[in-house]
Amino acid sequence: MNRGIGKKIKNLRLKKGLTQEELGERTDLSKGYISQIERDLSSPSIETFFDILEVLGCSPKEFFDDKDNGQKVVYGEEDQTEYIDEENGYKIQWLVPESNENDMEPIILTLEPNGKFKEFEPSLAETFIYVLKGEIAVQLGRTTYTAKEGESVYFYASNEHQIFNHHDGVSKILLVATDSYL
Repeated sequence: MNRGIGKKIKNLRLKKGLTQEELGERTDLSKGYISQIERDLSSPSIETFFDILEVLGCSPKEFFDDKDNGQKVVYGEEDQTEYIDEENGYKIQWLVPESNENDMEPIILTLEPNGKFKEFEPSLAETFIYVLKGEIAVQLGRTTYTAKEGESVYFYASNEHQIFNHHDGVSKILLVATDSYL
């Protein structure tokens, strides 16, 4: 067996959301043996290796193919889409196509003077904001927080919330949210 397969097996296991113990149970192997394989301290037989791959939902060809299964990793301006809401004074740029189907959704939000982003209901989402330019106000429930250029905001969206421009010029933020925030 190839040296270095352990890391790939571990990555596949983690992507599948399995613990070493769960993988061991499904392959009739011990947690300790799975750990040894993942650290390249032990090499499984071909039969055991195929059993592990089957549980992990990966064919041997996919496993040894050095490509990232066609996964796009770098996104450029040509991949971005935008929407402008003139009435509320904001522009939203989606940085990654179809990111609303992923766990994270990164956007650039540009707020004109007196601009405000839509109001959101409470949810399980986590939100990270980095202020690229200007100053913003984030209203969480009854409390308002401000952040200026170079500062970050991180919160759980468990209250109603809204983002406002808190600056007499244009403000611009990088916002990354989980759980279909946008």
